[in-house]
Amino acid sequence: MALNISEEIKLLDPKKLPEHVAIIMDGNGRWAEQRGMDRVRGHQTGAESVREIVRASRELGIHWLTLYAFSEENWKRSKFEIRTLMRLLRRFLKSELDEMLENGIRLQAIGRITKLDASTRQTLARTMERTAGNRDMVLTLALSYGGRQEILDAFRSLALRLEQGDISLDQITEQTVSRSLYTSAMPDPDLLIRTSGEYRVSNFLLWQIAYTEFYVTPTLWPDFRKEEFLRAIEDYENRERRFGATADYMEQKA
Repeated sequence: MALNISEEIKLLDPKKLPEHVAIIMDGNGRWAEQRGMDRVRGHQTGAESVREIVRASRELGIHWLTLYAFSEENWKRSKFEIRTLMRLLRRFLKSELDEMLENGIRLQAIGRITKLDASTRQTLARTMERTAGNRDMVLTLALSYGGRQEILDAFRSLALRLEQGDISLDQITEQTVSRSLYTSAMPDPDLLIRTSGEYRVSNFLLWQIAYTEFYVTPTLWPDFRKEEFLRAIEDYENRERRFGATADYMEQKA
């Protein structure tokens, strides 16, 4: 699908766009239940929202988009729902490959990927390999992901390096920890969007969102489409990010 820059996007300031947007996609099940449908229908419609937001992000020129697709806690769901989610993921990856290649989108994944079933891992690996050379946008799927688990894995990695003498205690800094996370090659999110009106981060990117701007909407994920995504970006552009400093200091630095 060729990109089509809409009039709404032209109204945004490209100099103020977030470099990295992360999204907690919440509300598929509730969306289906409110309509007397099976939860699977909510996930199916939610996949359409994913497609639309990825396209809108690419149109805007956002370089990093990270989607919380399947959490560590989601393994507690029924086996049927988990199988359905994995099947929808495989279907999405296969159906969107050509568009990712056409629009320069590279796919990557973070999380404990080895816990996914073999078929899903294979499809994921093939898609990442096919799109590895793309440079215009990075779409990151958080799969079998948990923020505490990520930090724990980072600490274990640092402890092993410390034990082996590869690093000293005074060399363990914030930068060292950041480089040990799943997201080591990524910038921290500028904007975190959460759908469904819940005011919690649900174990998502706990280290990385220290200075991230939050946008919470009551809209359930299957109804979250381009128009509201653009409202979230516009809201972000109207904020003053100071990272703990005063406005005067930021003006002097600029």
